[in-house]
Amino acid sequence: MISDFIYKYYIDPIRYEQPYNAVETLTYALILIIAVYFIYRWFKKSGFPLDGPFVMATLPYIILGGVLRVIQDSRMIQSDLQFLIVTPLIYFVIFFYTVTILVISHYLEKRGLCKNYLRIYAGVGIFSVFCVALVLIAWGMTHTRIDLFVLTVIPLMATVATLLVFACMRYVLRWQYVTDPLYITLLFGQLLDASATSFGIDLHPSVQYIEQHVVGSALIEWTGTAFVMFPLKLVVLFPAIYIMEMYRKEANPAFWHLVLLAMIVVGLAPGIRDMTRMVLYV
Repeated sequence: MISDFIYKYYIDPIRYEQPYNAVETLTYALILIIAVYFIYRWFKKSGFPLDGPFVMATLPYIILGGVLRVIQDSRMIQSDLQFLIVTPLIYFVIFFYTVTILVISHYLEKRGLCKNYLRIYAGVGIFSVFCVALVLIAWGMTHTRIDLFVLTVIPLMATVATLLVFACMRYVLRWQYVTDPLYITLLFGQLLDASATSFGIDLHPSVQYIEQHVVGSALIEWTGTAFVMFPLKLVVLFPAIYIMEMYRKEANPAFWHLVLLAMIVVGLAPGIRDMTRMVLYV
């Protein structure tokens, strides 16, 4: 039965917080590819520039998705509304919120109420992150705890890993283009994800976390350590950045930036979410 298939592979994993299965993973990957294409078409028709400054201004909304997901992890919301901030629905929620703020910001600039709509756009994103962070801090102080050590060590692991990978790309492979802030952001986001996963599974003092993704969980089970996430990330990052730069001049600049933004999202958002969970012990 089709309904049984849908419940088994899509609804039940969300409802019961099961690890991702192969069918679910492939489906979400396909949705991401289709979404990138249609978002690109929308940007092309709307006239919004898809460039480096726009990608950097969008970073707060990526972080917002990560911290908002922890609201559901903490069980603050008990009703079915909680599923709006669970993958994949949370991506649609954050997307529509982001686009709404983008359109309003651009309208304000056109009306002469602001000089640069990207500042308003980024500012609202930062304020949104601040508001959700305050809610999480208040909840952590009253229900669990806030571990500042975890909040320090995971970003430190990601920073050290980023510096090492950057040094290898820039000074060993002579990739001068890796100094682009967008590439550095991509490296940090993906390595933050690896750092959070490694720390949570192998080093977290109290809570035993698990890897929910198919490939990652299989490799962790095979090697016996979550630190295998670092070489897994590197196996993807080195060829990905090389290929992205190879086609940078030939590809449509807007589409190139959108693909890079999608790559940043799939690393930074879960990295922020996992780190925040571990800080709050949820």
